[in-house]
Amino acid sequence: MVGAGNAALAAAASAREQGARRVVVLEKATRELRGGNTHYSGGLLRFAYDSSEDLRSLVPDADKQVPGFYAGVEPYPREAFRKDLLRVTEGRTDPELAEILIGRSQDTVRWMARQGIVMEPAVSLSAVRVGDILKWSPGAVIRARHEGVGLSAMWFDIVEALGVEVRYDTSAVRLTQDARGRVTGVVVRDGEGFHEVPGKAVVLGCGGFEANPEWRARYLGRPWDHAKVRGTRYNTGDGLRMAMEIGALPHGQWTGCHSTPIDASAPPHGDRKLTDKTNRLSYMYGVLVNVRGRRFFDEGEDFQFYTYAKLGGIILNEPSGVAHQIFDSKVTGLLEGRFDPTIRDGLRTKGLELPKSNWAQRLDTPPFMAYPVTGGITFSFGGLRVNERAQVITTSWTPVPGLYACGEMVGGLFHTNYPGGTGLVSGAVFGRLAGAHAAGA
Repeated sequence: MVGAGNAALAAAASAREQGARRVVVLEKATRELRGGNTHYSGGLLRFAYDSSEDLRSLVPDADKQVPGFYAGVEPYPREAFRKDLLRVTEGRTDPELAEILIGRSQDTVRWMARQGIVMEPAVSLSAVRVGDILKWSPGAVIRARHEGVGLSAMWFDIVEALGVEVRYDTSAVRLTQDARGRVTGVVVRDGEGFHEVPGKAVVLGCGGFEANPEWRARYLGRPWDHAKVRGTRYNTGDGLRMAMEIGALPHGQWTGCHSTPIDASAPPHGDRKLTDKTNRLSYMYGVLVNVRGRRFFDEGEDFQFYTYAKLGGIILNEPSGVAHQIFDSKVTGLLEGRFDPTIRDGLRTKGLELPKSNWAQRLDTPPFMAYPVTGGITFSFGGLRVNERAQVITTSWTPVPGLYACGEMVGGLFHTNYPGGTGLVSGAVFGRLAGAHAAGA
């Protein structure tokens, strides 16, 4: 396994479960900085379920942790998940990959729980109190305990208990192949220099190119080379490069990425302690203006989880790459009685060139607050084409024998935008598939 985030470690656990005698995880980072983007995530898990009762076995203590938990949970059947994914990607999501993701989402989350991933209600991420009830964004109800930090730590405990070897400070350099084109291992660079790690199969789960400014400039264009990286500094496109060097077929939107509004003073790369707390996602409840004082985005276009992943890039392309979120004191308590942020309320502006479609209120109650924000890149959308077995496909439209991909490296699912909480589930779904099929290779 190349990489050590959620997807790669799910693949490692799956491979061991399916009988692989020896599994080696190659982690480019040090032990102290391990875990890829997973560590920096909110740990949110979007998956399909027909009833709130489907969640009970995943969060058996939910009613104790959040009294009345189930009263605010709406069903999120596969069709709702499909509609959300199609809507936010403007219909461009790969239909075959989307069906695999959606159809396997709940079963995979249950598999994660059986492996030892403990889950909890995602209170700070998606719960909003309306009267005496906490309402939840459909499908975005459960997260890993202690968010991404907890998810990463639990996965490492799980794979180490399964006897998986994790090698730190080990960079993948190139894939090796035999005369028939089968992938037979990885050339790595570690403290001892360059050498080959042989294997019957290789799973690439080492992320996109979001931490590579040259690739950001090449594929995303100006001003993305200046973007702050929300997560790990180690996702520089190594897996994508190695795969394409042996003829892997690129897939998906290489000019697109997941990019959120973050604090303008955030560090150049993810902060291990703050993780996703640099996000600034309350823009729906106020107005967003650029440094010239002009609005440039419909803050009430949709719910937060369906707009936040594209808004960072929009901000980054405004003058100076900075904007300000402005609020008045009415929203500090979230929110006054006539205002319900859990429904599209149709309270919209009139006569403006750029409307605000929902949750439009006058900013008329001091004290007023403003937060400077910029665009932070989370992960790139361009990746590799894979099939239903997570095998990497060549430019000849045939599988590369012995090569699999998962996580951010799977291209085609996300275009322009992204439904919150989908990435970790996608990583686990395709990681589980990749590990299982690699074990039988």
